[in-house]
Amino acid sequence: MKICLIAEGSYPFIMGGVSSWIHSLITGMPEHEFIIYAIGAQEKSKGNYVYELPPNVVQIKEVFLDAYLKEEADPGKRLSLSKEEQQAVLSLLDGSTANWHTLFSMLTQEKVPSVANFLTSKDFFEIIQKLCEQKYPQIPFTEMLWMIRSMVLPLCLIIKEGMPQADLYHSVCTGYGGVAGSLGKHLFGKPFLLTEHGIYTREREEEIIKANWIKGHFKDIWIDYFYNLSKCAYSYADHVITLFERNKEIQVELGCEQKKVTIIPNGVRVGDYQNLPQKKAEEPITIGAVVRVVPIKDIKTMIHSFALVKEQVPEARFMIMGPTDEDEEYYLECLQLVESLELEDVTFTGPVNVKEHLGKMDLLVLTSISEGQPLVILEGMACSKPFVTTDVGSCRELLYGNGDGYGKAGITVPVMHFAQIAQAIITLCQSEAMRLEMGENGYKRVSDMYTNTNFLTAYRNLYREYEVQKPWQG
Repeated sequence: MKICLIAEGSYPFIMGGVSSWIHSLITGMPEHEFIIYAIGAQEKSKGNYVYELPPNVVQIKEVFLDAYLKEEADPGKRLSLSKEEQQAVLSLLDGSTANWHTLFSMLTQEKVPSVANFLTSKDFFEIIQKLCEQKYPQIPFTEMLWMIRSMVLPLCLIIKEGMPQADLYHSVCTGYGGVAGSLGKHLFGKPFLLTEHGIYTREREEEIIKANWIKGHFKDIWIDYFYNLSKCAYSYADHVITLFERNKEIQVELGCEQKKVTIIPNGVRVGDYQNLPQKKAEEPITIGAVVRVVPIKDIKTMIHSFALVKEQVPEARFMIMGPTDEDEEYYLECLQLVESLELEDVTFTGPVNVKEHLGKMDLLVLTSISEGQPLVILEGMACSKPFVTTDVGSCRELLYGNGDGYGKAGITVPVMHFAQIAQAIITLCQSEAMRLEMGENGYKRVSDMYTNTNFLTAYRNLYREYEVQKPWQG
């Protein structure tokens, strides 16, 4: 079977997390061929892969959201959109239920020659004018026009680009990736599966609320827009996979039919994390974080907490292991924070082979603002390391279990509360017995419940269900 796997802002450009999950899925299923539909932010990333593509990847289609810069517009043209098409565009913007069938058909037809022509057309101008008159009369028309153009531009590019033909479409998020999978189903009538690691709309909502460049009512418009993207994916998907029970509950709250949702946890090859290199007995306490240096991972809170740890455990070392080039400005801010706190023994390693370092850690830390089911926790548990994590995603379930009887594998703490994070780290630093006990509990839990074999078997069975085309009840 030829499967089009749709990744947004991850594989094969970025290491870790969802990218590792995708790579594991592809390499674990050599019987299938995969097309990678990779959505990236900037065309400068073209061909810059951090993964060696497996031999069963038969095609990669890269779509970059800054591609509009190459398009030449012929502004002010009339595209003769029908009333239904105009209403479909308006429904995407006014918070009502979008008519995706009409949007897909309109933007893939020749009457819309390019995204640039559509967004500078008289038709689009009139749609925005109607939006202002009906719902936002207090917002100046010019401001609304430019904001809406920037908002829908990536979506229009995705739809206008079309989709490669495949036997099955599988997106690993809602958002633009979910719309792309829905478009594949619309164009070719093939099954569409959706795996949601975190809750995309909730993550975008948090970012928008905090964003300084989006003002007032524009925040509401952006939030409603992203909710509409998720509803598109939920409605078109034949099957929705999530990683743990709480995410399933949220998906249903957001409009996904409960009968569509299946829970398939992440998994790791536990045997790969045995007999890793260990630190010498005389070496000081070493605290590790395997993480991308980006704001959603909240590295600054991690640094603040380590400053308090050093007051109680002065010999402690802290290694932050992971890419630093995804948000270079944020990385520089983290370095400046380390310097301003006059912190010693903090090392940013950049990308590393985690298996060369995990065994040398006494404990691991994750301070994310939002997560799904972090693979790094499973990897740490597989080599018997205790964790301190924020209480996000499935972290509490991974560390405390869900009535499985294995005991605690670490400590969860509130988001952004560096004093409590520091105290949890200090508690583990000061008790080797607790570290060993929690590490053993985590190892037993991951060995029983979160193996790569279980993960691959579940997806193999799911793919098998759709090898024979099922009629779509849309």
